[in-house]
Amino acid sequence: MDYIQAREYLLSKPEAIEDFPFGPEVAVYKIAGKMFATLGTEKGADGKPEGRMNLKCEPTQALMLREIFSAVIPGYHMNKQHWNTVILDGSVPQGELKRMIDHSYALVVKGLPKAKRQGLIAKYGEQVE
Repeated sequence: MDYIQAREYLLSKPEAIEDFPFGPEVAVYKIAGKMFATLGTEKGADGKPEGRMNLKCEPTQALMLREIFSAVIPGYHMNKQHWNTVILDGSVPQGELKRMIDHSYALVVKGLPKAKRQGLIAKYGEQVE
């Protein structure tokens, strides 16, 4: 999954919006005003730009993913217990990246006020859980 594919998948989540509160270099993806991902680029080891995505994650799972994938590191400029940075260098399988995005999105939905969360679940069902 590259930057473009990641952006498309992030925006495919129900009611996800893209915002640029930190400037044009980093896109922030939100559901109901709450951030579930960031997406930007940095120079890779070869000097070419590569995508980097911050995703929310349950703490135990965050540690496990860091042990399994060298492209998953503690969240850059984020709470390192609850956020991972994923380097989009092609080493993490696309299915796993989608699962991590889904997990991040679901964690944020779970933390929304009850009425908003129930409204999303009523409208979109399992897509938001």
